[in-house]
Amino acid sequence: MWKMLWPALLIVLSNTFYNIAAKATPRQANPFLSLTVTYLVGASAAFALFLALSPDRSVAAGLQKLNGTSLLLGVAIVGLEVGYLYFYRAGWDISVGPLVVNIALAVILLLLGALCYHERVTLRQAAGIALCLAGMVLINGK
Repeated sequence: MWKMLWPALLIVLSNTFYNIAAKATPRQANPFLSLTVTYLVGASAAFALFLALSPDRSVAAGLQKLNGTSLLLGVAIVGLEVGYLYFYRAGWDISVGPLVVNIALAVILLLLGALCYHERVTLRQAAGIALCLAGMVLINGK
C-alpha cells in the first residue's frame, strides 16, 4: 500500500507548495525570468538526484533511453507554470482556482483515458463527472 500512497502524498505536498509559491510570486516579476530561475533550481535538483540515485550514472547512456516525451513534457511544464502565474495574477483565489482546473483536468483525462487508452468508464465514474461539473457550476456561481 505504501508503494501506491507515497507518490500521491508527494504530489499533494508538492502541489500545495507549488500553488502557494505561484500565488506569492510578485506581480511585478517577469514570469519568464521567474520560471528560468525555477527551472535552474529544478534542473539542478533533478540532476543531483540522478547522480545520487541512479546505479548507472552515465548521462550519455541515460540520454539514449529518452524519447520525444521529455521535450513534450518540457513544453507542457512551461505552459502549466506560466498558466498558473497568470491565473493567480488574473485574480483566482488559491482556495477555488486549483479546484476548478483540477476538476476540469480530471474530466478531460477520464475522457481521454476512455477514448485513447480504451479504459473503461463506469456508471459510477460518469456520475462522478456529473457531480464534478455541477460542483464547478456551484463553486463559480456568484
